[in-house]
Amino acid sequence: MAPADPLKLIALDRDDLEIVSAHLQDSTVKAGEILWRPNEHRVVIALDRFDWEAAHGESTWQRRRSALRFERVKNCKYRSFDSADKDKSLNLLAIDFSDEKDAPAGTVTLLFAGGGLLRIEVECLEAELADLGPVWAAECCPEHDAEPGATRLA
Repeated sequence: MAPADPLKLIALDRDDLEIVSAHLQDSTVKAGEILWRPNEHRVVIALDRFDWEAAHGESTWQRRRSALRFERVKNCKYRSFDSADKDKSLNLLAIDFSDEKDAPAGTVTLLFAGGGLLRIEVECLEAELADLGPVWAAECCPEHDAEPGATRLA
């Protein structure tokens, strides 16, 4: 299987971020690779992205080393995971953006399996996802039930 071209996406609104979220579903992140740089107003996250585009119709799967960057960050908080446990592996489920209070300012929320959250308050949404190069075979393709207790249709 030949690796696909590296992905590079920019998100400037909710619709853009939904596309980034879809590409990052089931990425793994180590807590120690979530970097909040308050003096630079930036959050940078290193991820091992499951390559959903390459997985369609394939029996072999791959992951890619990627980086997700948020600019114009005012604050960054986490819940339900210990950021001091640098090797703690987190499974990213989705990314959401809420700008109901004071658009274009808003809150980006990264939701992790097990209830972990990363909340990033931004002046306005400015994010970039970029593949960094390394690609390797994944052991399996992540699966999700539609809801807890749901069964798959044959």
